[in-house]
Amino acid sequence: MNKGLFGTDGIRGVANQHPITPEVALDVGRAVVLVLGKNAGPVRVVIGWDTRISCDMIASALCSGICASGGEAFLAGVMPTPGIAYVTLSEGFDAGVMISASHNPYQDNGIKIFNAKGFKLSDELEQQIEDLVLGAGSDLKNQKGYETIGRVRRIDALEGKYEAFLRQTLADGNLLRGLRVVLDCANGATYRVAPHIFSDLGADVHTLFASPNGKNINDQCGSQHTQTLAKTVLEKKADIGLAFDGDGDRLIAVDERGKTVTGDQMLAVIAGHLKSENRLANNLVVSTVMSNLGLHQTLLKMGIDHIITDVGDRNVLEQMLRKKAVLGGEDSGHMIFLEHHTSGDGILTALQLIQVIRATSKPLSQLAGIMPIYPQVLINVRVGQKKDICKIPEISHKISDIQNRLGKEGRVLVRYSGTQPLCRVMVEGPDAGETRRFCQEIADLVQNKLGG
Repeated sequence: MNKGLFGTDGIRGVANQHPITPEVALDVGRAVVLVLGKNAGPVRVVIGWDTRISCDMIASALCSGICASGGEAFLAGVMPTPGIAYVTLSEGFDAGVMISASHNPYQDNGIKIFNAKGFKLSDELEQQIEDLVLGAGSDLKNQKGYETIGRVRRIDALEGKYEAFLRQTLADGNLLRGLRVVLDCANGATYRVAPHIFSDLGADVHTLFASPNGKNINDQCGSQHTQTLAKTVLEKKADIGLAFDGDGDRLIAVDERGKTVTGDQMLAVIAGHLKSENRLANNLVVSTVMSNLGLHQTLLKMGIDHIITDVGDRNVLEQMLRKKAVLGGEDSGHMIFLEHHTSGDGILTALQLIQVIRATSKPLSQLAGIMPIYPQVLINVRVGQKKDICKIPEISHKISDIQNRLGKEGRVLVRYSGTQPLCRVMVEGPDAGETRRFCQEIADLVQNKLGG
């Protein structure tokens, strides 16, 4: 399938440059109504966004397209991506749209689309929308008459409904009482809801990076930049630090000693606890090829089955649905709890992790210690083109040579980003120095052959 619009997580790019332009967003709005409108009456689409300065521009264009096709647009305002996924299903919308580029800098933006059940679209539905927008399908300009034009409405109660959903996922409403928590909201979509819900649940909360200005989202903060969070956890003598990304679907934690706890470690901790309570459906965890070798070893020791997918939460979700698993995720902190939600959710992940801390009466540092972390080096190389790596002999031979030298004690993974002009080079092995050297060798070769 030739996908020229959608990447691994919706449509994404630099704001005001193709495809993140008002013109494309307008046509996406039109196409969403045509493709996802299956019920009688106007198609109802809920729209949310993060705190980027370009969100107003994209939201306005989407609304115009939706209304031009006879749909109705409902504005939720700034909300986390999982919040939009939740209210799309719970409030009976035909579709949900989130305007965000997740953990990317403010210059980027994106469009994520959910179906009526709160799931991200299948490849087939994305292709239908893409064909319409790029002109391969029916003409979007063939609109109905003026009497069918839709309206735009603002709904202010949706954030509260999302908060109520998060509360009901806890078995004990007093679970957080007395817990000292530091939150890093990445100047993003969680800046209101996260401090409110953790405080409301009784935690002693100190909040960082909750003053968005349109340009400071993910800027040296959030799930990819936990230095300030770790420092603050130690200064405040907190029990845990929680860092969300710009749209709130990821979580990276910091333990009481100021050490970062990865998504893989959280998966291991939560999986072990669910198994101990006989709640790990089919005794199965799903993760991606980016997961650390230590996760596989830990799950093996715990007697838990492990399925590995390609990168992307959609791939994780697909296998979870197919194998009827309830827990899956990525090392980046994007985790899915299917017994609760259809989407990765940073706040939900935090609450699930805290439930394990409280149930076991163990600090996070001790819990996370069950998983050894193999030295892993990731280098992102900016590329001017995305040629098939296997068809570039120098690179493919170098990868094979290093993989052979690592043997079963390590691995090499070279892949292109689905949302940015980057080639991600990852090497994992038993020795930190050797692992870094191997990774740099491959990255230098990629830079030489494909660098942009």
